Amino acid sequence: MKSLIYKNSMKAFGLLVSLLICSCSFVSCDDNDDDNGGSAVMNITGIYLEDAKSNVPDRLVDFARLGQLIRIEGEGFNGLKKVYINGYNCYFNPVFVSNKSFLVSVNSKVPTTEADENVRNTIRLVKDGGEYVYDFQIRAAAPSITKISNCMPNVGEPIIVYGSGLTEIAKVIFPGNVVVTEGIISDLDGEYFMVDMPAGVSEEGGSIFVEGSNGGAYSPAYFNYKKGLLLNFDGVGAQGAWGDSESMIQTTELESASIGEGNVSQGAYCRLPLERQLPVAAAKNRCAEVWTAGNGTDPDWLTLGVPAETPVAECAIQFEIYVPEPWSESGFLKICGQNGFNGGEWERDCYNYVPWLVGGKIVPFQTTGWQTVTVPFSEFYKSKASSGAWTTFADVAATRASASYANFGFYFENSDITLDKITGASSDKETEFLSKTTSVKIYIDNWRVVPLTKPEYTDFPDEEEDAE
Repeated sequence: MKSLIYKNSMKAFGLLVSLLICSCSFVSCDDNDDDNGGSAVMNITGIYLEDAKSNVPDRLVDFARLGQLIRIEGEGFNGLKKVYINGYNCYFNPVFVSNKSFLVSVNSKVPTTEADENVRNTIRLVKDGGEYVYDFQIRAAAPSITKISNCMPNVGEPIIVYGSGLTEIAKVIFPGNVVVTEGIISDLDGEYFMVDMPAGVSEEGGSIFVEGSNGGAYSPAYFNYKKGLLLNFDGVGAQGAWGDSESMIQTTELESASIGEGNVSQGAYCRLPLERQLPVAAAKNRCAEVWTAGNGTDPDWLTLGVPAETPVAECAIQFEIYVPEPWSESGFLKICGQNGFNGGEWERDCYNYVPWLVGGKIVPFQTTGWQTVTVPFSEFYKSKASSGAWTTFADVAATRASASYANFGFYFENSDITLDKITGASSDKETEFLSKTTSVKIYIDNWRVVPLTKPEYTDFPDEEEDAE
């Protein structure tokens, strides 16, 4: 760590010295320029990114992002009055201007995709003796992907990829190196884009890679991650059911009619609670339950492709859900890491999914088609325990391996909720949502374990590593 701090400090110091030397030369080299350079023809020969933290602190580039400091090299810059980037007047310090070089920051307010086409991706220099325009790409902040509407769609179905900076997406590469360049619809504000699921996507799953006007970005490596499947009610995994309890959903009670719009059902799926279990009374837990077969049948979770040392924030339970009518005010799904819960718990290796509570307020939850739910293991209550908390995926797997009944499953519960159970803030304990009788329709499918890790993306993939 000390070595790294020293190296970065030396880089910063080196860049500072370089800038100071340049500033001296800016002053000393002006003697031969007539009229302070005002009549000299301007020309740009190269633009360099100034970044003290980089292995290449003065890098020749063909684009820059908002907020970055660039050094413009060429000639005829003495007497420079204005610098317009994408039509926006950017401040520069005259101290750092010489005939052959100057520094300017790309202001965070510079327009990018919304810039007028006549000035987009240009730098315009103005002085008394004339002006000069140079074509140069300006990008907003690097794009990012935060969520995908459906991570295991049928071929031909639409998906929505959410994030930031996702403007003018021109290429999407799916797992298995399946490239899509047509039919991509991008949001003008870069908050999402839409694309259809192509044929041939690898069932090993992985990240989606996208390229747009702001550069590239990877999704978490959970798209089409079928090797993590625990139960899909269609031959992968086995459903477990026992006894004649009213809450137990039997293997004969699955449904298979095609339901959903846009993203439709895939073979058999589970309704939770069943029609026979409706209406569900208020203040009632473990109203409906569905399980994997458990001991001797379920896979060892350490064989599902997620490394044992993966932090709990970087791996998750994922499933698809369809809620055709508004779900609001009452009821939640309990995701159970093992068969050892009586109902009503907000502790240990479970998680209570309450999608109709958003920001402490009731927001009815409804889907037009099937969509993906991702719950990181860091959100399970065992990861927040005061002692013996999960920290890695190995801990998650060990808890299951030591369970007397290692079934994985879901409950529908309909008890009262206090807001502190959702937010973790003791100040929210007095805010209560009282349960009500409900006849909500919820469908679930494709239970799986997935990684949340993603490849690192860099604007400069050829950058060399620091010497050891």
